Amino acid sequence: MLREAKRTVYFATGNRGKYIEAVRIASAHGVALKHLRLQKQEIQSEHITDIASFAATHAAASTLKAVVAEDAGLFVKGLSGFPGPYSSYVFDTLGLRGILRLMQNMRNREALFQAAVAYCEPRKRPICFAGVVGGTLARRPRGSHGFGFDPIFIPKEGDGRTFAEMSTNEKNLCSHRARAFSKFCRWFASNR
Repeated sequence: MLREAKRTVYFATGNRGKYIEAVRIASAHGVALKHLRLQKQEIQSEHITDIASFAATHAAASTLKAVVAEDAGLFVKGLSGFPGPYSSYVFDTLGLRGILRLMQNMRNREALFQAAVAYCEPRKRPICFAGVVGGTLARRPRGSHGFGFDPIFIPKEGDGRTFAEMSTNEKNLCSHRARAFSKFCRWFASNR
């Protein structure tokens, strides 16, 4: 029982979709992930690792718990990496159709999804784990699963479907978030 308690970590996020994806990955690694409904504190930075690390440090300090925080971004090659670390804001203001309008006359539809998962204990420095998946942007939204830019992102390692056309388990086979959380969970399981 004591060992089980040591393998529990809190995920500070207001995004239920992220939590659902992450909890499946964590349980596959024997890590208990608990939802800490805490609005993530974000800083403005060009680097998602800085954003995730700040959020984890703030959450650990304010709750006195061991926590993880995650940040992710869609980096579109034809748009010089935009929206990148500003993806959430851009999604809220422009939406899927706005990004597709910006891409309307572009041949190069390459994009990357990047995620950073930061782990922090109270009064300690955060440790960060990254995950990346390459792909292309669809010409129109497809699918009803997932969230954010999932309906327009087609991973290279997939079968031509967007993330939003995949189940959570299918998406977790190749997503940026799954890769970052898997790295964290392997480290956490062997160090706790």
